[in-house]
Amino acid sequence: MLIELYWNVGEYASEKVKEEKWGEKTVQTLADYIKLKFPEFKGFNRRGLYRMKQFYETYCNYPNVSPLVTQLSWTNNLMIFSRCNTHQECEFYLKLALTEKYSKRELERQINSSVFERTMLADEKLASVVRDFPNDTSSVFRDRYLFEFLDLPTNHSEKDLRLALIANLKKFILELGKNFAFIGEEYRVQVGNKDFYLDLLFFHRELQCLVAVELKIDEFNPEYLGKMEFYLEALDRDVRNKNENPSIGILLCKGKDDEVVEYALSRSVSTAVVADYETKLIPKKLLQQKLHEFYELAKTNNSTNQ
Repeated sequence: MLIELYWNVGEYASEKVKEEKWGEKTVQTLADYIKLKFPEFKGFNRRGLYRMKQFYETYCNYPNVSPLVTQLSWTNNLMIFSRCNTHQECEFYLKLALTEKYSKRELERQINSSVFERTMLADEKLASVVRDFPNDTSSVFRDRYLFEFLDLPTNHSEKDLRLALIANLKKFILELGKNFAFIGEEYRVQVGNKDFYLDLLFFHRELQCLVAVELKIDEFNPEYLGKMEFYLEALDRDVRNKNENPSIGILLCKGKDDEVVEYALSRSVSTAVVADYETKLIPKKLLQQKLHEFYELAKTNNSTNQ
């Protein structure tokens, strides 16, 4: 298998360099030799050999990761180990690419949009909110969604946002996660003699539940939660199948105050997540800084509680 060959070549190169038997000139000589003797072998130039060495050295001390790398294409492997800064980040994208079966373009979009940092932040920030959910939602929902693919005017309406998301449904689901299956827009639920319309309705295959999405073009307001609770109750009573888990809601707002969200959800029995959205790429350094702050805060809290 090609990936195993690259791994073995990388291991051999790594060991030779450690023994100080190889240098820049030796690597180039080997690359020239392979090109001459085995012209059908592609990628074995000087740069390629060093990439294989880097590939091996990135994962050689993490045996639990080795089975993952052999299941991905070299293109996706190369993108992950050359662009990720930590082992944790590498492992995250390896598992994500395998689970979601990402193409090169899809994986590149996820790395460019800092899905790792945003998911880790969401797991930290949403942990207290989703702890009472009837199913494990870790790494499913995010605290912030990125819709850089939408060409929306600055002063857009909720209808503009909904129609733009539907028009870019494939990219929207890629941002949500491929386990989300689209059911409908302006989904009608009837309660009493009145009709109500939910912005977007999905089904999550892994969680086995309906996921209602309400779109807001302004900052989160606690009164929005009451409406979402109403929709979730209607879905659970009249739409959910007996074999499915209780429905979950996503309130997608253009901004939110985390303290207001915490207060609003503290006594709520609703299985709802409050997130915000951006229409431009979020600087990776900013997300890394935020994630570092959360880790430091968690360390401080753990030390205080001991």
